[in-house]
Amino acid sequence: MRQGAGWQENPAKIARPPAFSTLAAKIEGMQSQENVIEIRNLSKVYRDFWGRKKVQAVKSLSLDVKRGEVFGLLGPNGSGKTTTIKMLLGLLFPTSGDITILGKKASDVEKNERIGYLPEESYLYRFLNADETLDFYGRLFKLSGEERAKRADELIKMVGLDQARRRQLKEYSKGMTRRIGLAQALINNPDLVLLDEPTSGLDPIGTREMKDLILRLKDEGKTVVLCSHQLADVQDVSDRIAVLFQGELKVLGEVDQLLELREKTEIRTGNLSDEAIEEVRQVLAKHGMTETSIQKPRADLEELFLRTVRESGERPGRRFTAEEMAATQPAASDGAETTTADSSGETGDAK
Repeated sequence: MRQGAGWQENPAKIARPPAFSTLAAKIEGMQSQENVIEIRNLSKVYRDFWGRKKVQAVKSLSLDVKRGEVFGLLGPNGSGKTTTIKMLLGLLFPTSGDITILGKKASDVEKNERIGYLPEESYLYRFLNADETLDFYGRLFKLSGEERAKRADELIKMVGLDQARRRQLKEYSKGMTRRIGLAQALINNPDLVLLDEPTSGLDPIGTREMKDLILRLKDEGKTVVLCSHQLADVQDVSDRIAVLFQGELKVLGEVDQLLELREKTEIRTGNLSDEAIEEVRQVLAKHGMTETSIQKPRADLEELFLRTVRESGERPGRRFTAEEMAATQPAASDGAETTTADSSGETGDAK
């Protein structure tokens, strides 16, 4: 027992070797540099006036967001998405758990200088125009007058508001308000961008432009976290996703991996004659593929809408028939025949 007491009184005797401590510190530092956001066992409980538990919005959430990726945070209403975003920003304090964001604690307000935030509802000064709005927020980040003017001009053009830059925001539609809100979120050239329902209120053209902007931010090396109910939009731009339900993390992973149908094989080729299609069916039948579908691929409705608007602008007054639009779909479909066969558990893909 004395020996045990002696070990407690002299912890230096069981200290780790210096080389081991240095290696551990390096590994921890590399992980911190790779992860822009680290969340560990995060919980948030809302209480009533008397301190009684009202609802638990987030339950023991743990996840990482890597540098330079687009991360989608999904879930139905009330799943804790917005609460999590607000805790990342330090606008709400967690009941328990730890958050590290850009190498700092969430409670450290200095980190917000490197963060851009687009809330679900943009609360902007309605009597200002676009230039004045961005100049105001640039002053909050202590940007010089020259830099504010340069950034404002670049961002207004980037979000497609150059023609409306002198109009007061009270005259803007909801879609235009989302655009200037995004420009405001980027005025400080942030390393991390948090977007809450970025495509809310946008028409299909605005939605496509917003998705293109998100991918552009990724190409610039920025990390983007977005919350959205528009699952197709998240699928188009995200590298990884997390699905929350009633405050709990249910699914986390790469989009391509999560959506892969491992029991199906898809083959795409040029347009086939009826004879060739019949030969393909016979070959598949020889290999036991009884569940086979051979059909023309379909472009999505977004592609059709955008193509119609673009070509209508080029040829005003022209009305397009269904046959014309079907014959001129984008090269993504490439006039191909698509063969899908049930591989009974085997995995394969050829395009």
